[in-house]
Amino acid sequence: MTLADSWEAHSRQWIEWARAPGFDSYWRYHRDQFLALVPPPGRQTVDIGCGEGRLTRHLKGLGHRIIGIDASPSLVAAAREADPSMDIRHANASALPLQDASADLAIAFMTLHDIDEMPLAVREIARVLEPGGKLCLAIVHPINSAGRFEESAADAPFVIKGDYLRPFRFADTVERDGMTMTFHSQHRPISAYFSALEQAGLLVEALREPDIPDHALNSEASRRWQRLPLFLQMRVVRPAAD
Repeated sequence: MTLADSWEAHSRQWIEWARAPGFDSYWRYHRDQFLALVPPPGRQTVDIGCGEGRLTRHLKGLGHRIIGIDASPSLVAAAREADPSMDIRHANASALPLQDASADLAIAFMTLHDIDEMPLAVREIARVLEPGGKLCLAIVHPINSAGRFEESAADAPFVIKGDYLRPFRFADTVERDGMTMTFHSQHRPISAYFSALEQAGLLVEALREPDIPDHALNSEASRRWQRLPLFLQMRVVRPAAD
């Protein structure tokens, strides 16, 4: 089963999870941390792996002329239903239904680690960006997907028992407040993402490893993630032609 198939299988759970206001890190702090990297609205923004569309809708509200793309038919249908005025397309990130140099901004928020053919998706993003166009991305930080805290205490040791440098599939099932969601993803070392960006001709201009701000802590155990990053964020650019 591909990662896209796994997300389609859990689409109903994800829609419920994603649309519960204030429920997860997106609402509490991560969206706002990410938006600090995002340029103002321009000619065309593409949201790759838009899912049920919560960030797509927010970007539209900020003035972005946006196209959302996702490989899950159920999530595409949910995004269209939530806002019929948005341009939401069913397609794989490795074959974007867009013309060359047709966008000045691409968004890949918490999606590249959920895409089987990540390097091909990055090359497709580079193809659809105009010279000088930018990609803003966020992923599960690879140190997070490689290891675990041994206990819930704020000072608990963090241990990597496996092989950080080798890619592997993983599934993380989370139960909270009566909801359950299984996240299917691919661990890759940081070097795999930088290699994909390099091969696509994209240059990193900003990198962030944000922690959980004090106002977003929901338990003493969550202080563990003020010592290590949950997420990795980047802004990269397709260089302008000489």
